[in-house]
Amino acid sequence: MDALEDGVVDGNAIGGLLIEVFGTEMTTAVVTCAQCGATGQVAELAVYRPGLGTVVRCRSCDNVLMVFVQIRSVTCVDLMGLAQLA
Repeated sequence: MDALEDGVVDGNAIGGLLIEVFGTEMTTAVVTCAQCGATGQVAELAVYRPGLGTVVRCRSCDNVLMVFVQIRSVTCVDLMGLAQLA
């Protein structure tokens, strides 16, 4: 894990979570931010892990790209900040 600033790690930190949700390795997948259009691999994104869930943000504009929360042992995912995940 790459400690970028206080409480922020890179996208590799959620590799296991992504396998759990998507059933495959996703850290090399390319994402496009819906707000600024920046593209990059999931591994390069900024990940925040507060107590209530995991928030993934764009490195260019700080837009929220993905949110993962656990509700009654079910992982819920919001990908509304993504224009593309390939």
